[in-house]
Amino acid sequence: MKCLVTGGNVKVLGKAVHSLSRIGDELYLEPLEDGLSLRTVNSSRSAYACFLFAPLFFQQYQAATPGQDLLRCKILMKSFLSVFRSLAMLEKTVEKCCISLNGRSSRLVVQLHCKFGVRKTHNLSFQDCESLQAVFDPASCPHMLRAPARVLGEAVLPFPPALAEVTLGIGRGRRVILRSYHEEEADSTAKAMVTEMCVGEEDFQQLQAQEGVAITFCLKEFRGLLSFAESANLNLSIHFDAPGRPAIFTIKDSLLDGHFVLATLSDTDSHSQDLGSPERHQPVPQLQAHSIPHPDDFANDDIDSYMIAMETTVGNEGSRVLPSISLSPGPQHPESPGLHSEEDEAEPSTVPGTPPPKKFRSLFFGSILAPVRSPQGPSPVLAEDSEGEG
Repeated sequence: MKCLVTGGNVKVLGKAVHSLSRIGDELYLEPLEDGLSLRTVNSSRSAYACFLFAPLFFQQYQAATPGQDLLRCKILMKSFLSVFRSLAMLEKTVEKCCISLNGRSSRLVVQLHCKFGVRKTHNLSFQDCESLQAVFDPASCPHMLRAPARVLGEAVLPFPPALAEVTLGIGRGRRVILRSYHEEEADSTAKAMVTEMCVGEEDFQQLQAQEGVAITFCLKEFRGLLSFAESANLNLSIHFDAPGRPAIFTIKDSLLDGHFVLATLSDTDSHSQDLGSPERHQPVPQLQAHSIPHPDDFANDDIDSYMIAMETTVGNEGSRVLPSISLSPGPQHPESPGLHSEEDEAEPSTVPGTPPPKKFRSLFFGSILAPVRSPQGPSPVLAEDSEGEG
């Protein structure tokens, strides 16, 4: 594989790598006939991101030499990110970037051709791997928003950098509400500051969602995609379903496609308030009964639609490969792991008066990431004998 990036596209490629670094620690690079694919997934498999750069994005693009198969590789994100660490330097000094993949030496070579004849060469070691591919269909989501990335970027700007999750929903008057999400503590009397931003329907190019719907997702990954889309002056589309189902964020251009798939909080309704109202602890207008999945009902959750075909490194017997699940109607795959495990079906009940634990549904296995509970039953209390007792 060999490709040559020139001009301002070098910075675009660097911005894409910066966005991917907010999600995963490993980068999957796969040259395809329809372009160069850069993918990553986080360790908990609750976030997946992919950029596909079309052949026209490059001044020169060759997926494979004649007579050879297409190569795939997996490298450390930090190693590849170090090449594009300074975006200002890329814009000012780098004139072109040449990326070549050599299967014989197991090296990914990145050459930066700078001004005044300076050439920087990075030799990065990699591992052969299977293709990393998440199976999802934005068209299957009933709710969709589309707006310039600049509009959404300005909406999340007031949120503090340390904020972990944000709730996006449709309030009264079909206003799009972005509100900071804080998990409530039972014994805490101090109330956290709540930041809320409202965006009118007229600022959106398309708004297909009913009032009262809301999802909660991680803000860090969302900001990474917004930063890239703003720099490229692209529109951002958000496709989502009921709470607990993954949300799909897409950008599209004639030279590149971007997809971010993020898990959403499965018990949003129990923590959400009436969107657009200053009073907290008011329930959100309920969705239709058939569209609300119970937080613990995995049997009715079509999580198979979001299974991922994970990679396996050559020679690594400890990893496993999962088959891609098609979205077309038909019988489910008989080997869908983790969908009906005992931990999911027999979850211990919560103690009355305590808030429910935060539950993020894994995109790919339907598992719940919840705090570990202490074993049930009274614990013995031991006391020392007093001196007066025999």
